Amino acid sequence: MDTGVLIYISSRLILGAAAAFLAIMLWSKTRDVAWMLVVIGIIAAYIETIYSVLDLFGLIGKRFIVIGSIPLMSIILPNLPAVFFIAAFGVMVIRKYRRR
Repeated sequence: MDTGVLIYISSRLILGAAAAFLAIMLWSKTRDVAWMLVVIGIIAAYIETIYSVLDLFGLIGKRFIVIGSIPLMSIILPNLPAVFFIAAFGVMVIRKYRRR
């Protein structure tokens, strides 16, 4: 593994951990649905990062559910944060238009 890949992996893990930690801190202080969905999206993004690093090192076990030649987790995890962000922004938009 060359230096560039090591820097890429470590930066994703460190920055993702910081974002997830701060998101969990915010989660304990807020009860707003939109913010909670953003927090869940950040945590899902960090879970995807950890999964991709473990898969890169070959530590992920057998792939039970496969669609074609791609594991289902490799399809779901990268898209999961976007789903939560879409839901959060949808809640914010609905809340904004409902006030008028």
